[in-house]
Amino acid sequence: MNPYKTREGGATVTVFVPYDCGNNCPFCINKKEYANMEGFSVEKICKSIDTMNEITPRCDFVFTGGEPFANLESLQVMLDHIPATHKIYINTTLPITKNQSVEDVLDFIDKNKQKISYINCSRHLVKYIVESGDEVLIKVKELVPVRVNCVLFKDYPKDKLCDYIERFRKYNIPIQFRFDYTDTTPENLYETKHDMIYNDLCKISTYKGLDGCRMRCGYHFDYKGLEITYHKTLPYSTIVEKDGGTTYDILYDIIIKQTGEIHSDWDGTKLDIDAYRKVVFEKYDLRLLDGVVNGYN
Repeated sequence: MNPYKTREGGATVTVFVPYDCGNNCPFCINKKEYANMEGFSVEKICKSIDTMNEITPRCDFVFTGGEPFANLESLQVMLDHIPATHKIYINTTLPITKNQSVEDVLDFIDKNKQKISYINCSRHLVKYIVESGDEVLIKVKELVPVRVNCVLFKDYPKDKLCDYIERFRKYNIPIQFRFDYTDTTPENLYETKHDMIYNDLCKISTYKGLDGCRMRCGYHFDYKGLEITYHKTLPYSTIVEKDGGTTYDILYDIIIKQTGEIHSDWDGTKLDIDAYRKVVFEKYDLRLLDGVVNGYN
């Protein structure tokens, strides 16, 4: 057990909502956690949110699952526990069901638009789920910033890439393509020569630049004026490093599980809350490494 270090503001806190989605995406490693929902608790999650807010009152929160919008009442309870000092991101498929209309989802987002910083909507090149229509995305975009997330999984149909991008370009919705993070290693995080996704994007769009840190990186492209990012991240959230003779566990993400239990990594490692109260802060090491991204050199 080493003392903790994290970036200024605090590690990102990812909250796994305590209710499932109706999907079975092949690259999802969370699905098995929802097979037995015994012990899942909105109340315990809220207590853990309160704890993280107390320790790092300016950290980012990410809601994922599962499907955050599958239970609007429970999601509202959790959002209400997060003060305005935090940015809130929601990973979703924007589900529309017989028990939940488009208007229900839009009304919820409109009510919380001052709280929600960004909605990341899954829309994959190969359809693994029943998607709500693009008109829902357009309406959401009128309320809060929206980005489309697309995992390019295994031997994806590269001949469909341009049509996929054009689908969202007409709405000016940025796209983030994602590498299957279970296959990411420190050796291939920044490797491009044999990276099929990177090379496929270079063929159809203009490379703009690269930002990155110890844990993750983003390759930025321009496709006929549309912003495209190719994101890679390591499958864990702790980097162990020495600094001034002291060995630190450097935390990038903290996870609040469906039971409210707080973890310091994705492998089930529990966070030592008392030790995190004494966390050492460092300047965030995410920086521009190449080219021009978002208007700066």
